[in-house]
Amino acid sequence: MQVRRVVTGIGPEGRSGVVSDAPAPRSAEFASVPGFASALIWSTPAGAAVGQGTPKDDSPQVSFVPGPGETRLMMVKFPPDSVMMRPEFDGAAFGAEFARNAPGLAETFEMDHPGMHTTNSIDYDVVLDGEIVLELDDGREVILRQHDVVVQNGTRHAWRNRTDRPATMLFVLVGAGRR
Repeated sequence: MQVRRVVTGIGPEGRSGVVSDAPAPRSAEFASVPGFASALIWSTPAGAAVGQGTPKDDSPQVSFVPGPGETRLMMVKFPPDSVMMRPEFDGAAFGAEFARNAPGLAETFEMDHPGMHTTNSIDYDVVLDGEIVLELDDGREVILRQHDVVVQNGTRHAWRNRTDRPATMLFVLVGAGRR
């Protein structure tokens, strides 16, 4: 997933400027699921002041799930669910690739209920393109389309793409304390 990341900051003369302008370094196109892609675009540590964006988000060790007071900005492209229903789909290969490319997030997914997961974060989820279904553990399903927004309050959920085209979402995760 090619996502251009433009980062601004204050230069030595006290004026705003571009600090970097490059592809987001934590981007991945998944080989095990054609059309599935993700990018961790930015992260901030707990208590960060304005201007203290952290380039450590470029490190493969940084979790996609923020700790209390931390933030994450990421984009995900979901292929149609039918891609994972193909006879040649290798769930173990996808799980390993997901764990490599989305550490911290991959571990929140439930083995017995594919796609279901919970994080200790408040998430602002925006559908940029396509249509996707938000599935909740009470059985409710909410169809979301371009520019719809979900405020996810640390609830158990899954994303389902039941259409025949990809859906792209932008996620802002704000780390919260444990319940």
